Amino acid sequence: MGERIMKVHYLEIVSEDVDAVCKAYEAAHGVRFGEPDELLGGARTCTLADGSIVGVRGPLRSTEAPVVRPYWLVEDIDQAVVDVEAAGAKIAMAPTEIPGKGKFAIYILGGNDHGLWQV
Repeated sequence: MGERIMKVHYLEIVSEDVDAVCKAYEAAHGVRFGEPDELLGGARTCTLADGSIVGVRGPLRSTEAPVVRPYWLVEDIDQAVVDVEAAGAKIAMAPTEIPGKGKFAIYILGGNDHGLWQV
């Protein structure tokens, strides 16, 4: 099997102060965040020069703590889930379709949240 390139497709930041985080990134990096995207849990997003997306949103439930979660781009999300599970990951969210955006999954490994994304 040939070597694949690892690329973050979506970097999700869950914050208790979405506007402050967006303003800081805008000031420091010259990017602009859009209006909340309900398909991404109300995240305000910006697309970076390499095509990756950064989304900042508030918690979706009272028990959700702030987190930074990278979603790695994969060609076959179902196989990637099998592979990370075999490596000891706990699947927190099975592959789920977001209309017009692709499929995502979330797993926990080593005490960290990780994500997978297939477009």
